[in-house]
Amino acid sequence: MQSSSGVVLFGAARAQRGQFSAANDNENKPPVMTVTVRRKLEKSGVAIKIKVPVSEYFGVAVSTSITDEGVLSSAIELVHEDKDLNYRVFQEIGNSDVVAEWQNWGRKLRLPLYIKSGDGNLMPYSQQVDGVVVGNETSRRQTVNQSNRRPRFLNRRKPGSETA
Repeated sequence: MQSSSGVVLFGAARAQRGQFSAANDNENKPPVMTVTVRRKLEKSGVAIKIKVPVSEYFGVAVSTSITDEGVLSSAIELVHEDKDLNYRVFQEIGNSDVVAEWQNWGRKLRLPLYIKSGDGNLMPYSQQVDGVVVGNETSRRQTVNQSNRRPRFLNRRKPGSETA
């Protein structure tokens, strides 16, 4: 390839369009998802912003509460080890959309789901019906200690003997 100024770029014959990019081009890098938590320092009263990567959150929790007026309120929050960094992502009056939103946040961020009890403890969510876990598949392959056993019908047979 030759430019209009008469300069030939080295290796330009093999180069394809769009191969070269700026050194600070961030399009090829995967985006880092962060949550910006805004807090006010207690002693000084200064407002600060803290950027927390989503990978530092360990789950998505749903909670419900009833106000003094008797109104049901539901909320979804990202759960961090430091409770001050928990981040509320959804809130509604009632509970019509909260379960779908909760499952969507967990699926999109690939985080486990938790239910926040009234005292603030987190319980892992699992779908169970009468103690049977629904939705988990069990593998059909044999475990290591079973793989060396002979099948039951072969145990009745005697191994053949070689005669010369």
